[in-house]
Amino acid sequence: MQVFFVFSFGFLFFSSYLRGVMAEPLAERLRPRTLEEYVGQRHLLGEGAVLRRMIDAGRVSSFILWGPPGVGKTTLAHIIATRLGLQLYTLSAVTSGVKDVRDVIERASHERFFDAPSPILFIDEIHRFSKSQQDSLLGAVERGTITLIGATTENPSFEVIRPLLSRCQVYVLQPLSADELKELIERAITTDVELQKRMFELKETTAMLRYSGGDARKLLNILELVASTAPLKTTEGAQPLIVTDKLVEQLLQQNPLAYDKDGEMHYDIISAFIKSIRGSDPDAAVYWLARMIEGGEDPQFIARRLVISAAEDIGLANPNALLLANAAFDAVMKLGWPEGRIPLAEATIYLAASPKSNSAYKAIGNALSLVKRTGNQPVPLHLRNAPTELMEELGYGDGYKYAHDFPENFVEQQYLPDALKKERLWHPQHSPNEDKLSQRMRECWGERFENAKQS
Repeated sequence: MQVFFVFSFGFLFFSSYLRGVMAEPLAERLRPRTLEEYVGQRHLLGEGAVLRRMIDAGRVSSFILWGPPGVGKTTLAHIIATRLGLQLYTLSAVTSGVKDVRDVIERASHERFFDAPSPILFIDEIHRFSKSQQDSLLGAVERGTITLIGATTENPSFEVIRPLLSRCQVYVLQPLSADELKELIERAITTDVELQKRMFELKETTAMLRYSGGDARKLLNILELVASTAPLKTTEGAQPLIVTDKLVEQLLQQNPLAYDKDGEMHYDIISAFIKSIRGSDPDAAVYWLARMIEGGEDPQFIARRLVISAAEDIGLANPNALLLANAAFDAVMKLGWPEGRIPLAEATIYLAASPKSNSAYKAIGNALSLVKRTGNQPVPLHLRNAPTELMEELGYGDGYKYAHDFPENFVEQQYLPDALKKERLWHPQHSPNEDKLSQRMRECWGERFENAKQS
């Protein structure tokens, strides 16, 4: 694996077609070189924001950038290294192994002197690193031999080992807003030499923004594709190309390379998949499943989404859905591909055909909101353990009633903090299973369950 320095950018070119038309893709020509040129992520880089404070202080600690494609993860790593004057090593998790990681760490350890800041090791697609590859980073990050900056499109909680995650902050990058995308379009049109050779007028941009899906690279690729069909200004008698939404849609349909499946396809199709399950349409759900399989989607990603859907959308209406989704996840891990498509299809159809309830999903949302609103309420004394004599003297555990000592294994007593004892967080919905749970709660708590304050 070749190691690249700060002046070297490992980005994919748009397509062979555009390579022939323009020597360097527009997204590369417009790549920001400074923080002032960087568009988006104001929650991290705006005045007083967390990453901006670290950069202005001249020292950064190890962190992982989590966000969708085309929002500036790799660019940001290069800008930070350049601004701080630090050596930058780049590895791609797709092609690197443990030996490559160790070679870079060895090289960095020899080039660091005394109290000088650590060089930066940027790992693109760090979620693709195996456990052993991630393990090989731990010592160097711990000792400060290198400052790790990782980039991932997948949830680090699932894809990054816990010891490495504990040594890094995780910063979430957001898709670019419509205003930020329009800013990029304006910058491209007014500053790019190649675009200025073409005669075109942007009458509508809605389709461009929609197809880009918050991805700056994709937006610029689309803009370049559109511009490549416009006549050159040197063409005698030529009229400007009027760019409309309809024209953009036609060009994208004719040129599938205009956008990559890992961007819009990834997010749009998984959205359609989950919404079809939620909407109880097994035909649509299994169709979108097939689209993902045919498009080369990671089967673990699909399986994880099924587990989430089982808990969020089916929930207590059919608790077996979560069991089946988990079983499908395990089966995919054991079977591999292509056989793994069968348990995925089974789980997809079962979840889509199941009754739906999001009462558990809403209950934890209500509870989190209540905690943020009311702070750290004290635990009632009768619910506290009393492992020491002093705690017993202070009344810890006094008056607690052990539910199993009472008929039906239930006894009425207060479990919420005093200030919140009238709150209701779980509101059952109507399905055969939840009706049974709701009936039991009414039998246990009577009017309190019916009339308690809704949070």
